[in-house]
Amino acid sequence: QLQLVESGGGLVQPGGSLTLSCAASGFTLDYYAIGWFRQAPGKEREGVACISSSGGSTNYADSVKGRFTISRDNAKNTFFLQMNSLKPEDTAVYYCAAERLGGCPRGIAIKPFGYWGQGTQVTVSS
Repeated sequence: QLQLVESGGGLVQPGGSLTLSCAASGFTLDYYAIGWFRQAPGKEREGVACISSSGGSTNYADSVKGRFTISRDNAKNTFFLQMNSLKPEDTAVYYCAAERLGGCPRGIAIKPFGYWGQGTQVTVSS
């Protein structure tokens, strides 16, 4: 059974950092593009970051460029989202996703991704 499980969410003050992790089981990530998405209350889910199956290419939403870093450790079947300089507007439920793709879909589109985690809450507040 293919499964993704996120961890690492929580409450952080503005300007702080968090690292989200997503562990895969039931399949290996080697041939899968990986994405992180988020959904704030009352808003649609949006793509935040994506990394290609090789790890050689990454895409970021404009709102997080320079602050967030996506990475993967295929040996541990785990991938990460390092979030720095967090802002209140980063508050959302964050989801990891995977799909057997070489590269990332244009615009970090949601539709191509078929495997999703359950989500983890990130709250940025003083």
